[in-house]
Amino acid sequence: MQALAADPAPVSFLTPLGYSTGSCGYCKNEETSASYYISSRNLDVRHYQALIDRGWRRSGTLLYKPDLKRSCCPHYTIRLPAAEFRATRDQRQAQNRWNRFVLGDAYIAEAKKRYRTSKEEKARDRNEFNLGEAVHEAECSTLKTPPEPAHKFEVTLDRDAFTEEKFELYSNYQQAVHHDNPEDISPRQFQRFLCDSSLQRRPAEGNSYVQLGSFHQCYRLDGRLIAMAVLDLLPHAVSGVYFIYHSDFEKYSFGKISALREASLAHELGLQFYYMGYYIHSCKKMRYKGDYRPQFVLDPETHEWDPLEGELRELLDKQKYVSLSKERSRKQDQPVDVGGDTPMREDGSDESSPGSPVSAFKAVDEGMSVLELGVPGVLNAQELQEQVKLDEMKLLIPRPDQTNLIVKTQDLVMWDQGSVMDNHSIKGVFAEMAAAVGPEVAREMVIKLNGLG
Repeated sequence: MQALAADPAPVSFLTPLGYSTGSCGYCKNEETSASYYISSRNLDVRHYQALIDRGWRRSGTLLYKPDLKRSCCPHYTIRLPAAEFRATRDQRQAQNRWNRFVLGDAYIAEAKKRYRTSKEEKARDRNEFNLGEAVHEAECSTLKTPPEPAHKFEVTLDRDAFTEEKFELYSNYQQAVHHDNPEDISPRQFQRFLCDSSLQRRPAEGNSYVQLGSFHQCYRLDGRLIAMAVLDLLPHAVSGVYFIYHSDFEKYSFGKISALREASLAHELGLQFYYMGYYIHSCKKMRYKGDYRPQFVLDPETHEWDPLEGELRELLDKQKYVSLSKERSRKQDQPVDVGGDTPMREDGSDESSPGSPVSAFKAVDEGMSVLELGVPGVLNAQELQEQVKLDEMKLLIPRPDQTNLIVKTQDLVMWDQGSVMDNHSIKGVFAEMAAAVGPEVAREMVIKLNGLG
C-alpha cells in the first residue's frame, strides 16, 4: 500500500452516509421524502460550489441531495444572477420603510437641508432604485452627520461562532415563527444547525480581500442583535443557509430586507450569483423566492439552468417533478440521455424502479444500488464508469501514531472482491457516493469512513 504525496491544494474529506427517508419539513408527512447523505468536517468551498450546482445543500456538517422524483415536495435549486436583479415595488418599499424607521423623520428633514442634492440627483432618486445604496443607506458607517439618526444600525459579517446572544435570537425566532416548544430548542441544536460548518475558510482566487467560507451576517440596532443571516461565500456565489430575526421587528418584512442585502453582497464581492436555497413550488410559503427575478432553476437531470418563467412555471403548476430536458426529449420522441429510456410513470419516475421513498429505501436496504434507482442527477453505472476512475479514488487511513495516510482505493485488499452494483461491498459504497457527488468532486475528494481517523 503506497501513500500519496500531500496535495498542496485544499482537500475535502467526505463520509458516505447513504440513501435514507425522512419526514417532510414542509407538508409534515412522515417518510415522504428521501435523500442521499454525506457528512464532512473539511470541505473545500470549490467542491461545495460544484455540489450545490448538482442539487446538494448543507445543514451544519451534513450534506444532502434530495430524490426529487420520490419526494412529496420536490426541492429545486435556484439561483439569481446578482448583477441582473431588479427589485419589485413591494421589495423596494420594505427596504425604504426600514431605512425611514432607522433614520427617523427629524434626521431625514434636517439632512435634506444640510446636504443638498442637485436636480439631477433628485430626479435619479425618484426614478431609480439603486440596490447597493438602498441597503446601506441607514447604516451608521455610511451616514452623514450631524444630525444624529433615530437609531444606530450596523451590519457586520462575522465568524460563524456560537454566542449566547445569537442563541437567544435563534430561540425567539424558532418559537415566534416556527412555533417550536422551548424545551426542543437547545444551545447544542443551534450550534450544530447554524454554527458548525464543514467549509474551509480561504481567500477567493484573484481577490485576497474576499474571504470565502461560512459566516454570520449580524444586524444590530442600537447595539442589540435583532437579526442574523447564515451565509456561505463560495467561488461564484453567496449562498443563503438560514435567516432569523427577533419577533419585535416582525412588521418590517426582514425576509425581503435580507434577500435584498444578500443579493447586493454578492454583487459587491464580485460574485456572480445569489443562491436562495431550494425553491419548492408545491409549498405556497416557499414560492416567494420566485419573486426575486430573474431566477433560474437547476434541471435535476442535466444540471442546466432554466428560467423560472413560461414553460417551466406552467409545468410546475401541473406536476410535482419537472425536468425540462426530459420534457423536451419526450416531445421530440427522442431517447433521454440521462436516466435511461425506460417507461415512465405520470409523476416522472421509472416504472422499473421503486415508486415511493419507503419502497426505494427498502430496496436499497435489501441490496439494490442507488445507481439503479434513477435518482435525478445521480450517475448510472455506465456514466460512472465513463466519467470516474473508481480505482483511483482516495481513502483516509488512520495510523497508530495519530497521523493519517491517504491511499488509492485500488490498493485496498478487499477492493477487487467487491462489485460496483453491490452496495454491501466497499466498492459499491464508494461507487454510490461517486455517482451522487459527480465526477469533479469524486476525482478530488478523500473518503473518510465512520469510525476511522
